[in-house]
Amino acid sequence: MGAFHAYDIRGVYGKDFNRDDCYKIGYHLVDLMKTNKFLVGHDARTSSPEIFSALCEGITDAGADVYYIGLSTTPMVYFGTAKYNFMASVQITASHNPREYNGMKISRENALPVGYDAGLKIIKEKIESNHPIQKAVTKGKIHNFDIKNEYLTFLRGYAKDYRDLKITVDCSNGMAGLIARDILGNTPTYLYEELDGTFPNHEANPLDPKNIVDLQQTVRKNGSDIGIIFDGDGDRVMFVDETGKFVSPDLMIALLGHYFLEERGEQGAVLQDIRTSKAVGEYLTPMGAAMHTWRVGRAFAAPKLREIDGIYGGELAGHYYFRDFFYSDSGMLACLLILNIVQKFKRQGTPLSAVISKIATYANSGEINFKISRKMEAMEAVVNYFSQKEKPTAFMDFDGFRVEFPEWWFNIRPSNTEPYLRFLCEAKSIDLIHEKVEKVREIISIFE
Repeated sequence: MGAFHAYDIRGVYGKDFNRDDCYKIGYHLVDLMKTNKFLVGHDARTSSPEIFSALCEGITDAGADVYYIGLSTTPMVYFGTAKYNFMASVQITASHNPREYNGMKISRENALPVGYDAGLKIIKEKIESNHPIQKAVTKGKIHNFDIKNEYLTFLRGYAKDYRDLKITVDCSNGMAGLIARDILGNTPTYLYEELDGTFPNHEANPLDPKNIVDLQQTVRKNGSDIGIIFDGDGDRVMFVDETGKFVSPDLMIALLGHYFLEERGEQGAVLQDIRTSKAVGEYLTPMGAAMHTWRVGRAFAAPKLREIDGIYGGELAGHYYFRDFFYSDSGMLACLLILNIVQKFKRQGTPLSAVISKIATYANSGEINFKISRKMEAMEAVVNYFSQKEKPTAFMDFDGFRVEFPEWWFNIRPSNTEPYLRFLCEAKSIDLIHEKVEKVREIISIFE
């Protein structure tokens, strides 16, 4: 069972997990979640209907009912979970992974994530130990449960008239295409809006530069003010500016301050992940933000934002979390808020690239992946080398390590979903970046 991870269940369907596993996941979830009602949706991947069938068979055999919302974005499931007071929900999706993958994102009350340590480990252990299946005396039922219109109404509360903005939207043939035109209207230029779980045009992972090429070219060709690209299940969103340049998603945490901290006048906690640029806190603190840094991933970010009662937060991977949205992430809500800010600046004669240039005051290496097995040894070697050479000004060790120095900082952490050690650094000059990255490559090469 190689499909169980820190955040969710995900892997190559038919290899890492199969139909029988899906049945058992559904069956054991009923005991784990202590509820007789499950909200379930799914994406458009070719394996999703089969997984849905097996999952629901397991849930109903255990005596619980399924409330089926059909094709849905992942944030739509979060919305339905919290809005209608479900104690458990499942979205069948593999998010940004290639077409052969699939999986499940599981939530409990208030749309709080159920990660490996919060219950998925128990499910995995029961499946691996062939825990007995005893069907309930009364089998549960499957109910059709339409929440799409209610979700659209919620999102429209944040939308404005964008006719004076030129917008290009790439839905990646993913689930954002289910709702994008309903929310953004016919004004934008749409790319790959059709739902197609085989992702025929490009993979639904906006962090891979090759997947944003079409968006960049279209933005330049039609003179768009902004380009928007969603991932496969619609919980992440990323942007390119009017020149077609990709905007690092963590910088958008800073841009969102113009809505929450400036326009709405809120002051309080803003959450960032351990990889976030120092520039974000430097930009937001004068606006009234109290910056909190935490671990990467929804399984950690959503509960933390609720714990600190944060206004909003974000991650380098393009997730944005909102108190307005049950402390959960929504790619479309983030998109609307960013469009509102970009439109406001455009009316003042300031393009998106100019706004971002005021935020991005550091050179950044981008995330560099090293495929090695001795991850912990390599991380400790990097940390020890630089900590002995220079005196750190800050040290964080809750998600790999983040070590800060007067002129630069780095984060080194193991991926929770892939066999990689990830490294990122930031400095006041690009020459310093190159120097540090080369040294890291030299240290890590010993462990390959």
